[in-house]
Amino acid sequence: MDKLTSIWNFIRRHKYLIITGVFAVIIGFLDENSIIRRIGYEREINHLQTEIEKYHSEYEESTKRLKEINNNPEAIEKIAREKYLMKKPNEDIYVFEEDKK
Repeated sequence: MDKLTSIWNFIRRHKYLIITGVFAVIIGFLDENSIIRRIGYEREINHLQTEIEKYHSEYEESTKRLKEINNNPEAIEKIAREKYLMKKPNEDIYVFEEDKK
C-alpha cells in the first residue's frame, strides 16, 4: 500500500508534466498527422518533385526533336537510319552488338 501511495503522490505532484508527456507521445507518434508520417510525406513529395523535373526535361527534349523532325527532312532520314535501320537501295548496313556481361 505504501508503494501505491508514493505513486499517487508522484502523479499529483507532476500531473502537468505527465499530461504534457502523454500529449507529446500522442501527437508525435500515435496521431494520424504524427511527426513520423509528416517526415515520410516530405520524402515522398521530394521524390515526386524530382520525377516531375525529370519528365519535364524529357518533354522538352521530345518537343525539341519533334519540331526538328517537322522542319528538317534530313532529321527524318537520320532517325530512320539510326533507329529503324533503314537504308538506301545501294547501301549495306552493318550492325555491331556489344557483349553484355
